[in-house]
Amino acid sequence: MKRPALTAAGAALLIALTTCIPMARAGEGHDHGDAPAAPSANGPQRQPDGSVFLPKPAQRQLGVRTVVSTAADLPRTVELGARVLMDPNAGGRVQALHAGRIEPGPRGLPHPGQAVRRGEVLAHVLPSAAPIERSNQAAQLAELRAARALADKRVARLQALADTVPRKEIEAAESEAASLAARIAAVGGGLALREPLTAPVAGVIASAHVVAGQVVDARELVFEIVDPTRLRIEALAFDAALASNIGSATMAVGERRVPLVFVGAARSLREQALPLAFRAEGAALEALAVGQPVRVFVQTRDKVQGIAVPVAALMKNAANQTIVWVKTAPERFEPRAVTTEALDGVHAAVTSGLKPGDRVATQGATLINQVR
Repeated sequence: MKRPALTAAGAALLIALTTCIPMARAGEGHDHGDAPAAPSANGPQRQPDGSVFLPKPAQRQLGVRTVVSTAADLPRTVELGARVLMDPNAGGRVQALHAGRIEPGPRGLPHPGQAVRRGEVLAHVLPSAAPIERSNQAAQLAELRAARALADKRVARLQALADTVPRKEIEAAESEAASLAARIAAVGGGLALREPLTAPVAGVIASAHVVAGQVVDARELVFEIVDPTRLRIEALAFDAALASNIGSATMAVGERRVPLVFVGAARSLREQALPLAFRAEGAALEALAVGQPVRVFVQTRDKVQGIAVPVAALMKNAANQTIVWVKTAPERFEPRAVTTEALDGVHAAVTSGLKPGDRVATQGATLINQVR
């Protein structure tokens, strides 16, 4: 059955009824408008302006700590690449004077890290000689023994005729016999002599390069001994004028600072840089090894106005800018772009971007930077 067609009058009436129906609206207090939904305030959140909302319980859980920034005249610092060397007055090398075979010492061959005393025998070197040389020494030893036997017999005869023989002849024969005995001892000892390798200083074995029975050449390095609490630091400065403008110097070992004593500067360039020598002492140096690269912070006598903050407070934003997080409210942290200069390896000097009195986040700054 066909439905009746909609007449023109009916269509006009339907449109009129539709336009007269009012739009449904939410009651007062239930209209959210066009604004986005407000974020929940129960956890850390990054705000639209880039700041971070961090509730107090979350701050305690993340271990967030802040420091109040203070402006001061800080020394202008230059960061130099350096490496750890052996202190020539507190370390040494053990080398063989002659070629030969290595034999263990009284306590065996020392291992790296073993403590040794000065003068302690670490190993022996049994000198090696060519067969013809050893045969010549053996032949010389046999001749000396035969000559000594004759000299002893002559001394015995002269002593038997002591009443008729002048005393000087007896003394000459005795002197000749004693000389032959000393020569026999020297030649015989040379055939079986072992060269002792002793520790030149007290310290620990830094490196060992031999095993039992190994054949070494003359002047070959066998052991290295170093005092881990006394080291020499060598830095390379590309500005030769820096050597005459050094106020103080420090080296960063983990989170600790080790003060350095400037020893002197070389008078010849190496790789277009001037070597600077520093002396370091202290228990913190036991974590370093000879040859290890380190960073040295040389504080010059020039001053720069800035704010000292821990290096742990410096972060990077999405634009790869150096920032710090400043606590502007009890539960609000704002990022501040700053410019910095090196200070001592543990702290950095902020030259712009901070004001005295700002509370800078130090501990937990990395976790704040990760809040999204």
